[in-house]
Amino acid sequence: MTYEETVEYLYNSTPMFQSIGAAAYKEGLETTLLLDEHFGHPHKSYRTIHVAGTNGKGSCSHTLAAILQSQGYKVGLFTSPHLLSFRERIKVNGVEISKERVVEFVERERCFFEPLHPSFFELTTALALKYFEEEKVDIAVIEVGLGGRLDCTNIITPILSIITNISYDHTQFLGSTLEEIAAEKAGIMKHNVPALIGECSDKLRLVFQEKAREHGAKLYFAEDNCIIQDVCMTDNMLRYGTKRYATLLGELIGTYQIKNTNTILNAVEILANSIEISEESVRNGVGNVSKLTGLLGRWQKIQEMPLVICDTGHNIGGWEYISEQIKAQECRTLRIIFGMVDDKDIDSVMALLPTNAVYYFTKASTKRAVNEIAIQEKGASHGLLGKAYPSVIDAYRAAITDADKEDFVFVGGSSYIVSDFLEHCLQLHKD
Repeated sequence: MTYEETVEYLYNSTPMFQSIGAAAYKEGLETTLLLDEHFGHPHKSYRTIHVAGTNGKGSCSHTLAAILQSQGYKVGLFTSPHLLSFRERIKVNGVEISKERVVEFVERERCFFEPLHPSFFELTTALALKYFEEEKVDIAVIEVGLGGRLDCTNIITPILSIITNISYDHTQFLGSTLEEIAAEKAGIMKHNVPALIGECSDKLRLVFQEKAREHGAKLYFAEDNCIIQDVCMTDNMLRYGTKRYATLLGELIGTYQIKNTNTILNAVEILANSIEISEESVRNGVGNVSKLTGLLGRWQKIQEMPLVICDTGHNIGGWEYISEQIKAQECRTLRIIFGMVDDKDIDSVMALLPTNAVYYFTKASTKRAVNEIAIQEKGASHGLLGKAYPSVIDAYRAAITDADKEDFVFVGGSSYIVSDFLEHCLQLHKD
């Protein structure tokens, strides 16, 4: 098979949450454990860091990988979902897995895994863990796919477990209350492995404390150790005043990155007990995340005049920050290209959106996308007015045509909206 045929095989032969949602979810680790045994438990040959949470786990995973790369480690990075290419999910020192390795893995192993009927994520996780062993990485940063306790990444025993935060998302799998969701995510805690919680309420703190006792994990709360003392924007970067590093420049400029960065700096302090990480490596990693790891879609600036920003925030927790940052923009007109998928709390997100913006309601090219007319009608019920467009590109073209150079154009609501948008931007760049 060619690479394109192989990826199509993966998408169509294994249930893929990114495409079909809940139908792709498999509860339990039975298949994962069989795959892991077949491949000889590859994750035991290198150190790992496990990152869970409702929001921020992608930014934290990429930034930690950037810091570790800056220190000179060979670093594996496993994240999801991808925005432009399947290969984004699996990287070593910021370089995506090659097309040839993906094809080789599937052709070599399909006779074993096909009878197991693995999900797309189960198979992708097995590929990543085996690839990191073959590449002889020193350490791998592994992002949880969904939840924690029953996620197929939860076969690893890391040197640090991180839970960034807890918000409402995937409630059909993780529970209807924040306490239930927190308990599921706390399932990544391991005996004698430090566990770091980025942010949480007092009620959730009690949940994490109880779960840490059950698992025998030493628990840390980043909010109890505020390494960041002040923040301001300068030269399109966040300038952090910190206890340990004096001034630190952060490349990722979404306001939600402030809490992420405090979590990351706390993680570095804990990791320093077992591995070497210099101050210079922290500076370089935090300041060059995208360059070192290829991170996309986190308050990403596409152009100036008009200023165009895209962000993958897709649930209430993420939009509590994004909406405030949008509202704070100094511009003539706010123009928002917006769409969501069908398993999200659309009403709660829309309640946060500014009513003084012009909206371009649309849908992404996934079966899970809510129809643009339905999104437009729901928006109108929240006082959000605008036209509907059948594709993200149609919506973007209309917004840019309408925009003055002093306007602010935002693209988001879903990772899939941003994926379609960035694919269009990439094509324009090629042309």
